[in-house]
Amino acid sequence: MNKKVAVIGLGYVGLPLALLFAKKNYSVVGLDIDARKIEALKQGESYIPDVCNDVIKSEKNFQAYELKKGISAFQVCDYVVVTVPTPITENHNPDLGPVISASTFLKEHMVKGQTVIYESSTYPGTLEEVVLPILKESDLQAGVDFYLAYSPERVDPANKSYDIEYIPKVISGYSKNCLYHVQMFYESIFQQVVPVSSPKVAEMCKLFENIQRLVNISLVNETNELCEELGIDFHEVLQAASTKPFGFTPYYPGPGIGGHCIPVDPLYFLWKLKQNGLTSELIEAAHHINEEMPNKVIRRVEKQLAANEKRVFVVGVAYKKDVNDMRESPALAVCEGLLAKGYELAYHDPYIDSAILNKQTYFSVPLTKEEVEKSDVVLVLTDHSQIDWPIVRYAKKVVDTRGILNECSR
Repeated sequence: MNKKVAVIGLGYVGLPLALLFAKKNYSVVGLDIDARKIEALKQGESYIPDVCNDVIKSEKNFQAYELKKGISAFQVCDYVVVTVPTPITENHNPDLGPVISASTFLKEHMVKGQTVIYESSTYPGTLEEVVLPILKESDLQAGVDFYLAYSPERVDPANKSYDIEYIPKVISGYSKNCLYHVQMFYESIFQQVVPVSSPKVAEMCKLFENIQRLVNISLVNETNELCEELGIDFHEVLQAASTKPFGFTPYYPGPGIGGHCIPVDPLYFLWKLKQNGLTSELIEAAHHINEEMPNKVIRRVEKQLAANEKRVFVVGVAYKKDVNDMRESPALAVCEGLLAKGYELAYHDPYIDSAILNKQTYFSVPLTKEEVEKSDVVLVLTDHSQIDWPIVRYAKKVVDTRGILNECSR
């Protein structure tokens, strides 16, 4: 009989992971509080670009339920993987509400013998300081009656170069016995597992991966601006520097950093540092540079326009190319800033049908020669692969934050 896995949270991390488990011949129960996601999955429809409809329709080992309607299916599972969101509050503090809710669900419904693995990105200490106290309120003892573990997710939406099965999987356990159980499970799924000594190490591993990216992307954004002032094509600089076969990894400038990880994870770490009377000047500076990028883009647009020119056509509002994800997208801050200054706005994004900007709903319009020509400036914020970029050249003026037009002309 197949082992059974429950995945709590069917977003960009959870759904591909659940389908991978199913492909590996596990019986998978997907659970989510969003009824729309569950209905879409039951209809064989994907809401994530990385997952095609045919995979959902053809996968017989996967069933999806609303969280509270899937309790009986959950309780016969051998493994439980938690992949709920870990956003930030308006004050840039960790919002562990979804983690706490999932943990409360587990406290009330988990059964003896289950292995519970959290994958949500969070600050070091969360598993032991937040999750474990909640689970201790059950009648089950961690490491004896159930096995508690942390393994940071490593998903890069729209990156087709790395299938999650082949990305090395860092794992940790609350105890040696817990580590043993998660290792036995994940070794049957992933090509390589990387055990570490504690959940705090695994939690910090994930944060550091994205702190490194925040610092480097903020560096190239700042350097790109400085090179522009000096009359130097920074994209050509990057292309030349990337020919070095050692000691250099290229990062690319843009309108800011978005998504569920890079702009968020470093703030989780900064929060944890402050709780311990510590700080990081470098991370603080990188965060400040990233936060200022939308305002700098707005100023670039203003420099291009005369007083009577008000129509801005935005290309792309997703946080990165080839995804339908607007979480923490710098494009939203740019668009709302332009609207607040009185500019007229239209946008095109093949992945985002509608967006709420300054409490008003805007709908994606076709990218046509006519639309481009009637705009005073075209603002490129997301470099989606399927956009017909030559059409943008009909624009009167262009602000290209991604360097995509220069790249296309080379």
